[in-house]
Amino acid sequence: MAPAAEQDRHLGLLAPVDLARLASLAVRARTIVEGALSGSHRNLHAGTSLEFTEHKEYAPGDDIRRMDWKAVARTDRYTIKRFEDETEMRMVLVLDTSASMGYRRTTVSKLEYATYLCAALAYLVGQQRDAAGLLAFADDTRAFLPPSTRPGQIREVLATLEGLVPSGGAQAGGALDTLAEICDKRSLIVVFSDLLDSEDGAPGESATGPLAERLRQLRARGHDVVLFHVLDPDEVALPFEDLLFFEGMEPGDRRTLLADARDLVSAFAEESSAFRARWRSTCLEARVEYRFARTDAPPAELLRTFLADRQGSVRR
Repeated sequence: MAPAAEQDRHLGLLAPVDLARLASLAVRARTIVEGALSGSHRNLHAGTSLEFTEHKEYAPGDDIRRMDWKAVARTDRYTIKRFEDETEMRMVLVLDTSASMGYRRTTVSKLEYATYLCAALAYLVGQQRDAAGLLAFADDTRAFLPPSTRPGQIREVLATLEGLVPSGGAQAGGALDTLAEICDKRSLIVVFSDLLDSEDGAPGESATGPLAERLRQLRARGHDVVLFHVLDPDEVALPFEDLLFFEGMEPGDRRTLLADARDLVSAFAEESSAFRARWRSTCLEARVEYRFARTDAPPAELLRTFLADRQGSVRR
């Protein structure tokens, strides 16, 4: 039997640092997608697609004649069957390019990791001949490509992703307001952010602030919304054991703190866990799909799980 590392390489489950050595973002995207579809322990295949769910939860004002009573009997939830034109794929990738997304130590930066996932999703949607678009933001909108199926659209999305650099603060509100105005048809909106400058929630509460509110609004308007919460391993568990200076990376928070890292390990891990829990709770309440993404995990494995779960939700 081949060593685990060789098996992972064969399956395309390359670590992020190995993906970074590949020639271009297009090659990385194809490698990630092929790796996600090649695993035998998942019911995925070359024809796997990124789909909308065929139903939506009933809301006051919906036509009751469209109620899917068989689905109600199976799930005990009132659901409405979507028309065919409501399930056509239009995907917008929303990417946080603020300064904190540039953090890296032992793996690729959060921005690099997020661009790998964005590129893979764009590649997959392009293979389906569906519409893909991109919105990159920090303290303003850095790039916007409306969803399109025109020739060359995916190449332009990948070229734009390769040119992004982390800088500025994270002000998602204005960018998502623009997106809400432009997306007049139901879309799959996939957001990538470390969320480090995007909440006001207290411990034990759901996250609040502009980004959380915009996600709720997009979902309320009928969009299918997914949030990838991208964090470096150092932001999950503090790995240091020395007296260090800690410095904020966002422009509005350049404070420094001198502290013995060993005194912070327990409190840091607790706060990091609570931080992720607040966003999970926020997404659950808003019916937004939450995905946690560590930048040391193979992107293909994350994509594989994401696709498998969405296929399951479509079949249910």
